Amino acid sequence: MAADQNHDSAACKQVDDGITRVFQLLGKRWSGPIVAVLVEQPAHFADLRRAVPGISERMLSDRLAELGAAGLVLRQVDEGPPLRVAYRLTEAGAALEPALKELAQWAKAHLPDAPPCAGAARERTTEAPA
Repeated sequence: MAADQNHDSAACKQVDDGITRVFQLLGKRWSGPIVAVLVEQPAHFADLRRAVPGISERMLSDRLAELGAAGLVLRQVDEGPPLRVAYRLTEAGAALEPALKELAQWAKAHLPDAPPCAGAARERTTEAPA
């Protein structure tokens, strides 16, 4: 207990505000993978849904709206017929590419491989019905 009393709380470094803001946005489930798909090329809603296994239409729509509100993703309506909606990264969103590539390399080197389809199975058990 004496060690706790001698602890200088001012000496503790707080988490950087930028890191906090990044993980509040990209730390939400599905946000990072959506951005990673869009780094490669713009995509239609159905293509995004196929590219991110296990995500529901409602969750994809919600995450795209959040990423749009944060200024990372633009929604474009392709006049038909048929009418289709495409999504692409803004300049700010595209600027995430180097960081995402570094994170992917780090994960390959330091995180154990997940069993195939583990994320999709876990999603089916935790996601509320749309």
